[in-house]
Amino acid sequence: MTEHVEWSEPEAVAAPANAPVTPADAADAARLVAFGLQPKLQPARDQEYAELLRRYREDPPFARLADAVAAGLGLIVLEVSPRAGMAVTAAEDSVFAVRMGDYARRASADTGDRFLHGLAHLAVAAMAFPRPEDLADDGYIGRVSVNGVDAFVRQACRRLEERAEETGENTDPATDAPGLEAAWRIWARRSSTGATKDARRLAGSTTGIIAKAVAFLTESGFLQRTGDDAGGTYRTTARYQLQVRDMAGTAAMGELLELGVVPVTDGTATLLPAEDTDDLELAAGAGLPFHS
Repeated sequence: MTEHVEWSEPEAVAAPANAPVTPADAADAARLVAFGLQPKLQPARDQEYAELLRRYREDPPFARLADAVAAGLGLIVLEVSPRAGMAVTAAEDSVFAVRMGDYARRASADTGDRFLHGLAHLAVAAMAFPRPEDLADDGYIGRVSVNGVDAFVRQACRRLEERAEETGENTDPATDAPGLEAAWRIWARRSSTGATKDARRLAGSTTGIIAKAVAFLTESGFLQRTGDDAGGTYRTTARYQLQVRDMAGTAAMGELLELGVVPVTDGTATLLPAEDTDDLELAAGAGLPFHS
C-alpha cells in the first residue's frame, strides 16, 4: 500500500511531457504574455510574474504554450529572464506594432519632421550602446542626455558635410528628400532649442524632438530618467538593450558608427566600432521600437 501511495502522489513527480493543455495552463501563459506587455513592471516586485517566469524556464511545455500565445498576438519573444521579464516586441503585422509615421504624426503636425524623429531614435540608440561589446554585455548600462544626443547629431552633420564637400556631392538637398543623409542636413538647419518668451524649449527644435523620443522610450520601459541635467539624463534598461541588438545590424546604424563621432556622455563610451563584430549575437526579428 505504501508503494501505491508514493507512486500516485502527483506532487512527487513532474508532469509528463505529453500532458494535455488545460484551460488553466492557457490562462497562465496568456497572463505571462500580458505581464510582458507591461514593460515597466519589474518581476522582482510582482510575485505572480516571478513565479510564471520560473515556470517558463523550468517547464518546457508551458514555455512552448506561452511562445504560441505570443506568436498568435504577433509578438516576438526576445528574452525571458529575471532581469528582463518576458521581453517581447511587436512584429510588423501585429496590432501592437508602433509605426514611425504614426509616432511622428502624434509628436508633430509637420510631416517633414518624420525623418528627424527617426534620426533622434537612431542617435539615442547609438549613444546608449556605442560599441558591440556593450550590446553583448548583459550587465552594461548605457547613459544618454538630451543635450548630449543633440551635440552628437550636430557633430555627425558636420562630418557628413565635410565628406560631401570632399566628394563634390550636393550639400543642399530638398528638405523633403528621403534618406538619413537628408535628415542629418535638415537637422543642421533646425534650431537646437528655439526661442520662447519664457525660455522654454520649442517642441519643433532638435532638443524638443529628442525630448519626445526619450519620453516615449521611458514610457515604453526602455529608458529610466535619472536627472534633469543636460536637458534630461537617462539610463537604459535590459529591454532596450535587447531591442538595440537587432538595430545594430542595420545600414543606418553602421553608417552612423562609421563616422567615428565621439559623443559626450559619462566620459567612458566611444562610437568607434570594434574591429571584429562577427561574434555579436543579435535578437532575430526585433525592432527598435518601430516598423517603417
